[in-house]
Amino acid sequence: MTRKEELEQNPALQDELRRMTNGEPYNAHTPEMYAWRDEVKKLLRRLNITEYHEPTMADITRELLPHSAPNVYVEPPFYCDYGNLIFAGEGVFINFGCTILDGGGVYIGRKTLIAPGVHIFTAGHPTDADERDQWETCRTVRIGERCWIGGHATICPGVTIGDRTVIGAGSVVTRDIPSDCVAVGNPCRVIKWVNGKEGPVEE
Repeated sequence: MTRKEELEQNPALQDELRRMTNGEPYNAHTPEMYAWRDEVKKLLRRLNITEYHEPTMADITRELLPHSAPNVYVEPPFYCDYGNLIFAGEGVFINFGCTILDGGGVYIGRKTLIAPGVHIFTAGHPTDADERDQWETCRTVRIGERCWIGGHATICPGVTIGDRTVIGAGSVVTRDIPSDCVAVGNPCRVIKWVNGKEGPVEE
């Protein structure tokens, strides 16, 4: 039995992971949680030092992202917390230097393009310092099909982005963005409709 398989059967780890994925306050700093993320870091190190287009890159990616489509392509360097909570569809492309904190689950629709340096966060902390010392929370992020997320965009916890939408480079997405639009800025907002969609945009 591998170290990771041993951890998967640990009741203390299972309880914290259940809380984390259910959006409940959880303790990210237990020995079991540290050990789980350490196992993920070993896979990330292997991915990030592997020569481009080596056959082993695809094998490592599938091990790191077991719930994603087999043809998801990740350009190293890449960073994530857990990997098994990233659900990326067919043909998703993740470019250099992306970071995904996936504790709450990150769903990426098929053929979506993630540009270099994009940060996707599901994790958050309480604003109260005493609570922050003990707990974290996570909220799911969902990105639709055939989207384009521009370079160095930041997608915050709990956000949903609709299908075929373009998020401008450097944007900070703090709230839901609909399908078939271009949205830019900090905070990110819709500036125009695309793909035949019509109607007023917010000011």
